[in-house]
Amino acid sequence: MTSTRSVFGSARQLLLSSHPGPTAAVTLLSLVLGVAIGLEPWRLVVLTLAVLAGQLSIGFSNDAIDASRDIAVGRTDKPIATGAIGRRTVGWAAAIALVVALILSGVLGLGMLLAHVVLIGGGWAYNAWLKRTAFSVVPFIVSFGTLPSLATLSAVDPRVAALWAGLTGAVLGISIHFTNALPDLADDQRTGVSGLPHRLGRRTAGVVAFAALAAGALVVLIGPISLGAELTPLAVVGFVVTLVLASTGAFLALRRPANRVLFRLVMAAGLLIAVQLAFGGVRLIA
Repeated sequence: MTSTRSVFGSARQLLLSSHPGPTAAVTLLSLVLGVAIGLEPWRLVVLTLAVLAGQLSIGFSNDAIDASRDIAVGRTDKPIATGAIGRRTVGWAAAIALVVALILSGVLGLGMLLAHVVLIGGGWAYNAWLKRTAFSVVPFIVSFGTLPSLATLSAVDPRVAALWAGLTGAVLGISIHFTNALPDLADDQRTGVSGLPHRLGRRTAGVVAFAALAAGALVVLIGPISLGAELTPLAVVGFVVTLVLASTGAFLALRRPANRVLFRLVMAAGLLIAVQLAFGGVRLIA
């Protein structure tokens, strides 16, 4: 009984080390995009599991790499920092998840595998080095710009996603990076982490994050029209709701201390955009 309880406890701590919120959100985004292009059920399942494994590897690697920093600032929300799980265990989990992600991606084809390598590589590069530089936003632009292509490259006839879809992912990546970094600016600066949001400051970074989100909403509205799609009521509603979320986020970023609510607003907008694509009959391939 004690052994079983210990196993479940370790599994829980490992899950908490994976950044479960962002991991689940990105995985769900990929699932919805797969639905949007009509992937066969088995391809949809493999795509979702591959992205889940890839996101787990990025989350695990983040906590393993940042262990010393998290301990130094007393992060009580980090299992390694509290001693609830070992750094080596999380590091091994990152490696295993990476291998699983690559194997599953390969099942869907070489194009999907290469695109996923780019996406995961961006996450690992950020964790290992770029988060401490003025180029911290670059891996988010590249990785989220690649995300729509994971779905389109998983199809029977694999193709890179339309330019507007990649651009939408890229600007969403900017919003995600900035709002995810805002609550930790003080702790990060104490341990030498000075990415682009840190250099811009809380208010400026907050405005940039939600301006990028608004820009993404505009691209989603106009992009499909450029490929011959009709403007639908769903597209207009999605645009308006996303603008409301962006305006709310900008107001909160300017008037209140940064917290995780800003990040959740961006992820909600991202999921809204993905659902809009899935049920709006929008073509993701040019």
